[in-house]
Amino acid sequence: MSIPNWTASGVLPPIDMVAPVSEARSPYQSSMDDLILRFGTTKPRREILAGWLSYRQSLHDVGIVNGFQWLDGSFLEDVEMIESRSPNDIDCVTFFHAPTGKSELELAKSYPDLFDSQQVKARFKVDAYMTNLALPAPLLVSRSCYWYGVWSHRRDLNWKGFVQVDLDQTHDTTALQLLHSLTTEDNS
Repeated sequence: MSIPNWTASGVLPPIDMVAPVSEARSPYQSSMDDLILRFGTTKPRREILAGWLSYRQSLHDVGIVNGFQWLDGSFLEDVEMIESRSPNDIDCVTFFHAPTGKSELELAKSYPDLFDSQQVKARFKVDAYMTNLALPAPLLVSRSCYWYGVWSHRRDLNWKGFVQVDLDQTHDTTALQLLHSLTTEDNS
C-alpha cells in the first residue's frame, strides 16, 4: 500500500473515502525508500530523516530489531503550506520485541539516551516513544488505542493518517544511501 497524497487540508487521509471500510487506511505501511522519497523533499526534512535513520541504527545496535514504528507529526503533514514553516522533528512510536534475555526496564536503564523522549529528540530530531510488544494483551491494546487516538487527529481536530514502517534493519542501508543521494543533489 503506497502513501496517499495529502488532502486539501495538508494531511494524509485517514481512510480511503471511496471505500471507507477497506484495508487502505492509516497507518499506511511503507517501505523505507518510499518514505524517504515521499517526505524527503527539502533540506530540513532530509536532516530529520537522517536523524531518524541514526536513531533506528542506535536501536538496532542494542538489539532492538523486531517490531515496527508508527511515524507521525508535522513531518507527515504539508506543514510548509499549513503553518508556513518546516517540520522540527518526526514523531515515532517504536513497537518492539526486546532482545532475548533483556527486559524493557533493563534496556531503559542501560540505554536511557534511547528510552528518554527528551534525550532522543535533542540527539536525533525524533519525538520518540517505546511500546513493548510483550506487554499483556489488554495493556498493549490500550497503548495502541492511545497512540492511534493521539495521532489520528491534529490539534485542530482535523482527522488524519500516519505511516508504519518495519523495524527490520534490512533496508536501512539502502534508505540511507538514497537519502545521501538526495542530499548530494542539494549540493550540486
